[in-house]
Amino acid sequence: MKRSRQNLAIITVNYKNYSVTQDFLESLEKQSLKNFKVYVVDVSEPIQKIPKKPFLEVVYDDNRGYAHGVNIGLKRALNDDFSFFCIINNDTLVDNFFSKRVTKSLAANGNAVIAGKIYYAPGFEYHKNRYEKENLGKIFWYAGGEVNWNNAVVTHRGVDEVDIGQFNMLEKTGFVSGCLMCFDKSIVDKVGFFDENYFMYFEDADFCERSKRAGVNLYYDPSIVIWHKNAQSTGGSGSDFHQKWQKQSQLRFAIKYAPLKTKFHLLKNYLFKLR
Repeated sequence: MKRSRQNLAIITVNYKNYSVTQDFLESLEKQSLKNFKVYVVDVSEPIQKIPKKPFLEVVYDDNRGYAHGVNIGLKRALNDDFSFFCIINNDTLVDNFFSKRVTKSLAANGNAVIAGKIYYAPGFEYHKNRYEKENLGKIFWYAGGEVNWNNAVVTHRGVDEVDIGQFNMLEKTGFVSGCLMCFDKSIVDKVGFFDENYFMYFEDADFCERSKRAGVNLYYDPSIVIWHKNAQSTGGSGSDFHQKWQKQSQLRFAIKYAPLKTKFHLLKNYLFKLR
């Protein structure tokens, strides 16, 4: 198709959590810059219709994992001639300048996968009784990250801290969370799509590792702000679903990239727990 005024494709995956997805879409209705189209890839069979919105396209597909859902959305957006992409969880809310700032950052920072400042949505903090009421909505879930290769896990900088301006600089980072991951078409050309061997979790770490090995920069841009209803798209933090797929995907990631010592350690532990 011909390039429209829209130049940002926002891609998310829905699995049965229609109320969460509806909240996400309503936050996008308030954008100061209407330069985007949202692709919701619904892998729920489907069990419910998502209400129509002028900026929205719903794509229905089988539930073959989160990475597969993201790839379906990316391929649809590429076919529609978009060149800027934002992969984002449906259990998030965005600020009113989100699309404007994502577009600006992608235009300014070439050859990069870009993260943003991610807070816990108020009431979804891990330590619910730790904070004063006036700090809710300013508690970090992510402000940059790294991979700990001793255990093949990703860590979030600033997690559970109150934002007092300590992470307000645009800078390189070691890991971009798939909760919010922005890049342009040149990155797809260099890195490819998400690895669909990961059903859930660590597909973002894998994409970051492949990006770094392809010479792509990873940036944390604090001007881009969202709030995360932590793990609401997967049954809540610590759910059986959450634990099962985190362990399997961690092992897959470790076998693919980690030092030999870490591979052996994680494989031994995984097999022991299966006994």
